Amino acid sequence: MAEDRNFTLKIITPNRIFYEDDAVSMVEFNTTEGEIGIYKRHVPTTVIIKPGILTITKEDEIKEAALHAGFAEILEDEVTILAEIVEWPEEINAERAEAARKRAQERLQSKTPETDLARAETALLRAMARIEVLK
Repeated sequence: MAEDRNFTLKIITPNRIFYEDDAVSMVEFNTTEGEIGIYKRHVPTTVIIKPGILTITKEDEIKEAALHAGFAEILEDEVTILAEIVEWPEEINAERAEAARKRAQERLQSKTPETDLARAETALLRAMARIEVLK
């Protein structure tokens, strides 16, 4: 029974309900502790999201989006992601993403005293997530 393996996934941003479905079989994304894959009956926990690719798996379908920041509450039969920004591939401007990647790399390479390395690294991760989800 496929339904027995499914759980509810809600992805909410400050501007909209990005995604909501009660027939998801797996969701994957990056956390500050590493990549995580969640199935139904996962140990309840809360995690902090790190920029990367969000992969949503349903029975015969896989969807990907660029997920940038936020946190996730994981329960046995429901996952709620509160995201700062999350984008479907068709919402991403490839030229802007590539320009952002170049700017972030330049900031990281310059390493001037004014450079906020953590911010530049996060900008690079966001740009790379956008570029990767377009492939």
